[in-house]
Amino acid sequence: MSYPIEVIRHSLAHVMAAAIQKLYPGVKFAGGPSIENGFYYDFDSDHVFTPDDFPTIEREMRDLIKSNGRFEKSIVSKPEALEIFKNEPYKLEWINDLNDGEISIYKFRDFTDLCRGPHVESSKDLPKSFKLQKIAGAYWKGDSKNKMLQRIYVDAFATDAELEQHLKMLEEAAKRDHRKLGREMDLFHFEPDYAPGSVFWHNLGYRVYRRLIEYMRMRQEQNDYSEVSTPAVMDRCLWETSGHWDKYGEHNYSGETEDGRVFCIKPMNCPGGLLVYKQGLKSYRDLPIRMAEFGKVHRYEASGSLMGLMRVREFTQDDAHIFCTPDQMESEIIDTTKLIIDIYKDFGFEKVLIKLSTRPDSIHRIGSDEVWDLSENALKNALTKHGFEYQINEGEGAFYGPKLEFVLRDAIGRDWQCGTVQVDMNLPERFDISYIGEDGDKHRPIMLHRALFGSIERFFGILLENTAGHLPLWLSPNPVVVCPIINIFNDYASDVVKLLKKAGIYAESDLRNEKINYKIREHALAKTPITVIVGEKEKADQTVTIRRLGVEKQETMSLSDFVELMKHSVKMPHSDI
Repeated sequence: MSYPIEVIRHSLAHVMAAAIQKLYPGVKFAGGPSIENGFYYDFDSDHVFTPDDFPTIEREMRDLIKSNGRFEKSIVSKPEALEIFKNEPYKLEWINDLNDGEISIYKFRDFTDLCRGPHVESSKDLPKSFKLQKIAGAYWKGDSKNKMLQRIYVDAFATDAELEQHLKMLEEAAKRDHRKLGREMDLFHFEPDYAPGSVFWHNLGYRVYRRLIEYMRMRQEQNDYSEVSTPAVMDRCLWETSGHWDKYGEHNYSGETEDGRVFCIKPMNCPGGLLVYKQGLKSYRDLPIRMAEFGKVHRYEASGSLMGLMRVREFTQDDAHIFCTPDQMESEIIDTTKLIIDIYKDFGFEKVLIKLSTRPDSIHRIGSDEVWDLSENALKNALTKHGFEYQINEGEGAFYGPKLEFVLRDAIGRDWQCGTVQVDMNLPERFDISYIGEDGDKHRPIMLHRALFGSIERFFGILLENTAGHLPLWLSPNPVVVCPIINIFNDYASDVVKLLKKAGIYAESDLRNEKINYKIREHALAKTPITVIVGEKEKADQTVTIRRLGVEKQETMSLSDFVELMKHSVKMPHSDI
């Protein structure tokens, strides 16, 4: 009998728990759900698990699978469940949170778990295509006020071939890790002791950061966006009005001043954009207003969740808020969707998945069902009418409105959620913004929240990994390095650099007293796209010898032709529109 992969993974989680129960007596069990690519289980144990334990646990799991143990389901009352799990404090807490009634439990060999299932009938139905991967800390119920548990992650698949393919992907991902590339290319670093979750940009990395903003600023100006900048520190009452404080207050940095006011370092740009809109009377003739902001925002993320550029506490959103009439909403959604997809193509992302995230549970959202119906239907109708395929992402909308999420698939098959378009009919009401309609009366505008990259930092990290550090020439922080073969040609190397810089091309010379092959290897490691080599013949002929990254064959051309080639090659996409 074949089983869905989620059932296989969930059953294997019970097998691992049974193995750990046997190997490490006294362990207390929290929970172990199926997740993408496998499962995890959280434990409370005096034994500190390390990767050295993995082979032992895996062997025990395989022995348990061979034992042909059955997964036996029982339905018990709440008092019976409390008795069964009397020595398992985390299970007891789950049980006490449940309503009175029937409770489902599963037993596999000597291990009993609180679980709804389903599971395989017998361990003989389970594959042995799994591998314990890593250990992480995890707070009980995700609350930092609770005890830190040990979480073991396991990759699990239905076949050995699928597992092998996945492990090869992980190996390739490790080579592409943006943190590793950031060190090799001298782009950025982190100081977890002094500024956890914040980026220290080096000269070369900050060039790429600025170039990304320059590109986005150009695309926005071409699409009739204005640009604003709002304060980094504002009164907490703004986020109370918007509803962000109630939902995410614990993630905000705030403090009280001498006069008793509480100020907040902005965690998002929305209130500032709304205050800019409120300046001056707006007419329907002024709409749509597309207001962009490269706003640096700060959010307190748990230390354990921080991960390089992908998960930080300080980041720059390429944010925009579009204020429009109801009649303009559909065209704004579609134009923004087309712009986002076109932008991703400029960076080599051809596969873009669109997800429509609908309303979360009522306790996690603001606004009436009627408003949510209108907002969700506006997104659905716009996409359907214009032929865009999309998936429903049930219950994952923002607390103030549904949204489109744009998911990129990278070169090794991983998916990354980047840009968003969100329909918001709630914040315009809360901030009491309006425009004068054709009828002379006041009307509420529709507010669209829009991000293209999402955050500059995260997109930079995704791009580094997708390209394995081989950034497009126009985005490269140092597209050309000129290396003299020996020091007597330093002057000619410097002249080449001056000519390139005069043409608006980033270039540097490497005048160190090192052998040329050593320099070439170093610049290849730093992912320099073009290394120019100059010597006696090049100086005499006013030529350059070019070595392109990843290409063994060198080519020689006149210096003037090379400068013209570079001027064309480093041109930013759409800069000639």
